[in-house]
Formats: sequence, structure tokens, C-alpha cells
Amino acid sequence: MSANLYQDHLTNRKNQEAQAVQLLVELNTLANKGVNVLFFGNRIALNLVDIIAHHDKNALNIADTLAFATALNDQNLSHTTVDLGQALKSGKQADSFTSGDEVPATDVVLYGFGRIGRILARLLMSRPASDKGLQLKAIVVRPAGEADLEKRASLLERDSVHGWFDGSVVVDKANSGIIANGRFIKVIYASDPSEIDYTSYGIDNALIIDNTGKWKDEAGLGKHLQSKGAKKVLLTAPASGDIKNIVYNVNDDTIGSDTIVSAASCTTNAITPTLKLLNDKYGIENGHMETIHAFTNDQNLVDNHHKAERRGRAATLNMVMTSTGAAKAVSKAIPELKGKLSGSSVRVPTPNVSLAILNLNFKNPVNSSDELNAFIKEASQSEQWQAQIAYSDSDEAVSTDFVGCEKVAIWDAKSTLAQDNRAVMYLWYDNEMGYSTQVLRVAETMAKNA
Repeated sequence: MSANLYQDHLTNRKNQEAQAVQLLVELNTLANKGVNVLFFGNRIALNLVDIIAHHDKNALNIADTLAFATALNDQNLSHTTVDLGQALKSGKQADSFTSGDEVPATDVVLYGFGRIGRILARLLMSRPASDKGLQLKAIVVRPAGEADLEKRASLLERDSVHGWFDGSVVVDKANSGIIANGRFIKVIYASDPSEIDYTSYGIDNALIIDNTGKWKDEAGLGKHLQSKGAKKVLLTAPASGDIKNIVYNVNDDTIGSDTIVSAASCTTNAITPTLKLLNDKYGIENGHMETIHAFTNDQNLVDNHHKAERRGRAATLNMVMTSTGAAKAVSKAIPELKGKLSGSSVRVPTPNVSLAILNLNFKNPVNSSDELNAFIKEASQSEQWQAQIAYSDSDEAVSTDFVGCEKVAIWDAKSTLAQDNRAVMYLWYDNEMGYSTQVLRVAETMAKNA
């Protein structure tokens, strides 16, 4: 690199940093007014590096974003969502946005504090401190030993897959709780929902997010509603019976006033948005879904007895054939696909990020892989789908590249195979983080539907 070119790059970077500092002030002001600011569907981390990276990636000038954010603040907006990236891309003006209704606070209780429970806690605690929206008030776990509180806090703070928690975690032993980013979370020990009176902890009309998977029908999950202070229940696993399995942005409009709802499974959430797009565009005749899935906590680390077939074999040493209900569950979100999809699963020796393979036959011809990729790429950049679907066209992409991705699925364009009326497509997904973001979107919808 020549000296002049280097100097040009350095000068440009310094200008970007100076503008990003000013933009941070505007974004913080918007956040304090209750304006949820996104950038092409992504949450913006309020730091210089993240802001500059978002602009470089999308070929936008920070100066333009700064001017738009300043204009938004002049509008004195509150309680609304603004996607700055989409607004700049479409040429919207700041005065086209209006304030929304104030979002009331909803007490949230995480019943179970395993992999999904802790990711949900991290996501909730990463939001700006507020007395509006979803408020994590407590977690419920089974009675345990004397050092349990410290161990729970440590598991929240440290994670072998997702790294350190972005903030502070302090044990409040005197009050049997954890203080995360300045907010107190009560730790309640109970073996059954019937034992709990949430109102005795200052919690009322709470949304209970059940992460245990212990109960999946109305009779079992209904036990939560017998607890004083509980109002609604959201299950983070596929439900049975008449309980609705909800995939956000596909069938969340059917939640209504239901008090018990399921957020389906990570795989169902990963494939359903894309299947809806494909079905609406080409019409799905039939097909098969195979998930190459990261091993999960219900498998054994070493060979040992297990009630399920094959899952007793060492998870870190074997590819394990198993079953999945994801393909069948899709029809609960997209009824017209009932009976059209089969599904199977292989658990593989990796702790996170899975891969769904869709092998589909269409009513209408797809013609080519390029056509199919272009269709999904356009959808992934649309305001409707950008929060759910990402697009990758890298020759070097592998599973660990998508650890921590909050999109529910990442389309692997380099692997698409399409000809005539048939196509094979590959979707990566962080089966922990991507799914958890969908769970919270369903939770927010339930909270609004008072």
C-alpha cells in the first residue's frame, strides 16, 4: 500500500470515528425516548466499531445516518421502532415516522435456566434499563445445594459457546437473587409451579416462559396458571394437543388472547419462514427436511443407558440418527403444507449451530439456482424478513461463523441446487441464539395481547 493510499484510509477512518461519536449521542437520546433503533433488522451495539462496521458492510455514509438520526430527535419521537438502514435505503424522511403507544411493563419469569433460559436472560439483560416492555423478574429452578446461587450466576456470566456476558453479574445472596446489569432477578427454588406465589416476590400478571420441556400439553402447562401472579405461559418447545405452535412473522397473528402458547422448536423456526416464502412463490408439492443438528443436553457424553434409541451413545464421538418433529410442526404454522413434508435428523459432534437441508419439489419451475438465490436474497433484505432470514454467499462459510447470529436462518447460496421443479437448499441456524430471539418476539406479542 502506498503512503498516500494509507493516509487516505487513515483520514477516512478518523472522520468515520468522529461522526460515529456524534451518532452515538443521537442514538442514546432516541433510546432514552423509547425509540427502538435498528439497522437492516439488526440491533446496533452502541460502540464505534459496530457502528462503522454496519455502515461499511452496507455501503452507507455515517454522515447521512447522523443527519437522519438528528432529524428524528427533532421530531421528538417516542415509543416506536425505526430501521435507519431501511429508511436511508428507501429515501424516507424523518417526518414520515410517528410516535407509538407506550409499551407497558410485563413481568417475565423464566421457569428453567438451561441453555435457552440463559440465552433469553442474556438477551433481556442486554436491552437498555427501562420500566417498559418485558421485564425479567425471576428464574425458577429446582432446589439444589448451598452454592447453587453462585453457580447459576457463573453460568449466566460465562458460556463456553457464546463467551462472556456483555455486562456485570453480581450474586445477591442475602435476597436470593442475581443482579445483572443493575437489575435484580429473584431466584426461586421450586419443584412444581403449584408451590409458587409470585405475588409474594412483587411479581404479578407475569408471563411464564417454560424452558424445561417437562410439560407440553394444556393440563401440564396449565399448572403455571394456578400459581398466584401468573397470567400467561410460553413454552420453548413444540406443544401437543390444541396449543398453538407459533413461528413469529408467519402465524403470530393467531395468538390472540390465548394464555398458553408454544414457540415451537429451533428447527421449526429455522425452516418455516423460508418454506413460507418458497410456497408462496413456487408452490411446494412435497419434500423432505433433514437437520444436521448440534448435540443437545439430553444426549450422553459417554456411552450409557438412555430411554431414546441411539441417544445413549457418546454425543461428542458419534453422528447419531434420531427423529425430529420439525417438518410435521411446520404445518401448524402453514396449514397448506400439512402432509407434504417428511423429516429426519442427525445429531453431530458440535455444540451449537445446525444445518437444515430442504429437498423440495415445486408446482412452478425454479429454472436455476441463480434465480432461487436472487429471490431469497431480495427477501432477506426486505423489511418484512430481514430480522428472520440472512443470506450468505461465501465459499468459506462454516458452522462456527454463525455462532451468536440472531437471525433464525442463514441461506447458504453457494450450496443451492435447483433445476426445473426441484431444488435442494441449505439453511444454517444458531439453534440457541436464533431461536431465542424468536421466542422473545412471540413473548412481546403475547404481552401486547392483554
